[in-house]
Amino acid sequence: MNEEITGSKVRLIGADGSQIGVVDIRLAMSHADEAGLDLVEIAPQAKPPVCKIIDYGKFRYDLSKKEKDARKKQHTIQVKKVRMSPNIDQHDLDVKLNMARRFLNEGNRVKITMFMRGRQSARPELAKEVLMRIVEELSDISKPDGSPKLEGRSFMTINLLEKR
Repeated sequence: MNEEITGSKVRLIGADGSQIGVVDIRLAMSHADEAGLDLVEIAPQAKPPVCKIIDYGKFRYDLSKKEKDARKKQHTIQVKKVRMSPNIDQHDLDVKLNMARRFLNEGNRVKITMFMRGRQSARPELAKEVLMRIVEELSDISKPDGSPKLEGRSFMTINLLEKR
């Protein structure tokens, strides 16, 4: 801004938005002083740097407004968890599938966990079988994000991503 701008020549944009052209930095500063505004460097990486004659306070205010609006519109994707055991009954499985389907339709990721207790951990293939059935049931709206894994007593977690 103003005296902090380095470089001998700049591409100048007037207060009304018109292109003045490539001018010397001192001439650009005098244009800004005549208008009673500030000379602000808009694109320092350009050759030559682009400067605009504007009110710096208003420029900063507009930038903060744009950033605030961008944060409002930003949607964070959450990971929703569905937990069950390998010897789940069909009706209970349908309820969990409907829950996962709802989470996916809301735009979230779903992490399915098969928790094995006691002797269930001796037969992890049963848990994998149920989990693969779930992935197959949800394949119309989602796809798995990697292969199932065994993590201690809880067998395999799978992240399901919504198909786009």
